[in-house]
Amino acid sequence: MLKNDLFLRTLRGELTERPPVWFMRQAGRYLPDYMKLKEKYSFFDRVRQPELAAAITVMPVEQIGVDAAILFSDILVIAQALGMDVQMVEGKGPLLPNPIRTHADVMALRPQDTQTELAYAIPAIHAVKDALSERVPLIGFCGSPWTLLCYMVEGKGSKDFSIAKQFCAQNPELAHQLLDKITEASITYLKMQVIAGVNAVQLFDSWGGLLSPDWYRRFSLPYLQKLTNAIREEVPVILFAKGAWFALKDLSNTGASALGLDWITPAAFARDVCGPETVFQGNLDPSILLADVKTVQEETLKMIRSFGHAKHIVNLGHGVLPQTPVDSAKAFVETAKAFEYGHTANLK
Repeated sequence: MLKNDLFLRTLRGELTERPPVWFMRQAGRYLPDYMKLKEKYSFFDRVRQPELAAAITVMPVEQIGVDAAILFSDILVIAQALGMDVQMVEGKGPLLPNPIRTHADVMALRPQDTQTELAYAIPAIHAVKDALSERVPLIGFCGSPWTLLCYMVEGKGSKDFSIAKQFCAQNPELAHQLLDKITEASITYLKMQVIAGVNAVQLFDSWGGLLSPDWYRRFSLPYLQKLTNAIREEVPVILFAKGAWFALKDLSNTGASALGLDWITPAAFARDVCGPETVFQGNLDPSILLADVKTVQEETLKMIRSFGHAKHIVNLGHGVLPQTPVDSAKAFVETAKAFEYGHTANLK
């Protein structure tokens, strides 16, 4: 039985004594002990070797005190499962040297191989669960099909993913075939994570905000809905669509347990659109954690109070920045853990 189930109780919509706290990309990047492992092992070695994945996933629980762990991995493992070469280039990010451009490229993708190609995830999750020893819940995750299409067609990171958008504009039927294959592989992978023991999953639609509202409803939302439908009866699902403030109402109707918010989406706007019962996650600008500890404390409190009486998971509006001081990350977490909702007395 979990010793700290605050995160899961919040996802169930329960009133809690305080908000739970974790943050995206909390396993790595800014932690000195992670950087030591980074010097010794390649990125995908860290993902695939159970003892490394476990050590990295548990680091922020032990060193920062978060209320949930998130599996150390990457959204692009789905591209690998489908048969693509994915490289992590230091200082540049992901590189897919043979991007999807043609009908033949899409047809060559093999979602049926997902279970075999990502088999390493099961012992990795088992190792993480053992290392956590029921201290906090474990979050699994997957990228949204649209966000994965962006990388798989573009071949690398981009500010506007113009090649990926051109692909969708010129070949909409082929784009949907690609999204279907990504979705099939993603559902298989998410179910593998659930069977292995994750307590919740988050879907990262990191590039959803690049789409118009019309295109979002065509090329992203239906596939997020399929993923959510496939998993939500087994574990809670959090949807995080960066920049897609215009789709909040649609996302709230998917049956997801919570919606992640970026820092451009105010709490009042989100509550007005989705209603008081929706559970939100976020939305502090990650740059705030580059400030002094006092500023981090003040801005974290301001964020918590902006969401009202409860139904809020304290998090950043995107991933923690690599240059974030550890003391600032701790101040963020400790401020959330010291906060008490006004109804606390009724819960004791």
